[in-house]
Amino acid sequence: MSSTFGKNPGTKNGGSAMREHVVTSIRLLLSLTALLGLAYPIAVWGAAQLLAAKASSGSFETAEGRVVGSSLIGQKFAAAEHFRSRPSAAGDGGWDATSSGGSNLAPTSRKLADSVKAAVEVVRKDDPAEGPVQADAVTSSGSGLDPHASPAYALRQVARIAAATGLPEPRIRELVARRTEGRFLGLFGEPRVNVLLLNLDVDAAAAERAPAPAPAAAATSDLRQ
Repeated sequence: MSSTFGKNPGTKNGGSAMREHVVTSIRLLLSLTALLGLAYPIAVWGAAQLLAAKASSGSFETAEGRVVGSSLIGQKFAAAEHFRSRPSAAGDGGWDATSSGGSNLAPTSRKLADSVKAAVEVVRKDDPAEGPVQADAVTSSGSGLDPHASPAYALRQVARIAAATGLPEPRIRELVARRTEGRFLGLFGEPRVNVLLLNLDVDAAAAERAPAPAPAAAATSDLRQ
């Protein structure tokens, strides 16, 4: 007498169904990987390159054939002939694009109060002007990488820029006005000035104003003969 104890008549059919599920899952995985991991990113990148090539590539700015920064990321400007960016708490030395963030200090923080007081003294020394010091001149943004400054803070620096570059103050004010961006859709945000782009404009204007180089010695001697 034979016995069927321990045997499962549906084992064969069950194994076949399992293989079908595995094959279907693999096909779905490969299809979605190709669609969402390759085709979609390439399509978005291609559309961005066609519609906004510079912005989609980092908005890098060049001067004299070399990249000097991005108009989307703030950086430090210390030269007397350049407009200053707002302070930064990103990274140990500030303006660190790999460590974006604010100071995380509370309004009641003594450390914050001391840092603002010290910054106010520096601004009043470098750019003396009547009236209170602008808030963005002494406080960092939430990201620490804000590329903009307020028009009021930019105008406060005009006298120093004029003295350092030799450009007349009305000319520098004109550059500030040209680089001032309004509110988004006329409603959102505040008027602002991109500091990097403004400094590039100042450099270009100063280069145009610079006197022509003196003639070479050989050319001078030829003219005298």
